[in-house]
Amino acid sequence: MAHVFKRILIKLLWVAVVFLGITVISFWVIHLAPGSPTDLQTTLNPEAGLEARAQLEQLYGLDQPLHVQYAAWLGRLARLDFGQSMSGDHRPVWDKIRERLPLTFGMNVASLVLTLLIAVPIGVAAAWWRGGAFDKISTVVVFIGFAMPGFWLALLLMLWLGIRWPVLPISGLMSMGFDDMSPLQKAWDVARHLILPVFIYTSGSWAGMSRFMRSSMLEVLRQDYIMTARAKGLPSRTVLFKHALRNALMPVITILGLSVPALIGGSVIIESIFALPGLGQLFYQAVMARDYPLIMGSLVLGAVLTLAGNLLADVGYGLADPRIRAGQGRQR
Repeated sequence: MAHVFKRILIKLLWVAVVFLGITVISFWVIHLAPGSPTDLQTTLNPEAGLEARAQLEQLYGLDQPLHVQYAAWLGRLARLDFGQSMSGDHRPVWDKIRERLPLTFGMNVASLVLTLLIAVPIGVAAAWWRGGAFDKISTVVVFIGFAMPGFWLALLLMLWLGIRWPVLPISGLMSMGFDDMSPLQKAWDVARHLILPVFIYTSGSWAGMSRFMRSSMLEVLRQDYIMTARAKGLPSRTVLFKHALRNALMPVITILGLSVPALIGGSVIIESIFALPGLGQLFYQAVMARDYPLIMGSLVLGAVLTLAGNLLADVGYGLADPRIRAGQGRQR
């Protein structure tokens, strides 16, 4: 475990450098986009002239050189202050993010759990019975899942289950009269609104993960130690779950680490289709309004999730592969 802790410490130092680089590039790129936060506040106001725009730029600090603006923003970030939003109600950025974080995070975590519960057994079974009926059927189903766009499936399910057979709500997070419901009714009402979005999230990821799991399991089953275990007469259950599955999970751990940033980026389309007040929709609105503090706050959160997912994947490698804990395994 000492080797694992050493790897984590080195990784943390590298994460700090990468995070700083991400913020520099992000801050520079968003200022390259045409338009500014003052445009929306002055263009539609016939009484707002160049003087009013200059005053707004001075108020927001946009009249300063870019490196000065970045230094001021980084100083606030060091105090965990994301600044004030430049659009809408001009509330603190963190307050806006904190309001929408539980919904987006909860939906994506539920989707990841369901994806693992579906994809891992399918991939393992398809590899164990390679070439059999289950392998062929699952391959066809997986390819259909690959070829089906998430937004198209969402609209199709909204048409079938929300309009033709109205069994599930297709918009928003709460029904009318939500405040008059009991706690149990409120929980069920929110769950009914999230069934379709979570299903769409899951349908977009389980197909790929099951293929990765099948490929990894096939590679492990060809290893010499698996053949030796079979030759010794060990039960198939022991060979599969004790010797093969643990090593086959390594690519899945990598995919899970890379899936963490999708908590924000992957939710924009689904939240827009189902009119859900999540982080994806907030980020889209911030980009359209050129709300620099809110954009940077969302990008910082995405960067933290990306780096945390990478770090968790490293820890997962050490827990899944004893060779890495002993310092003899793969190095990243």
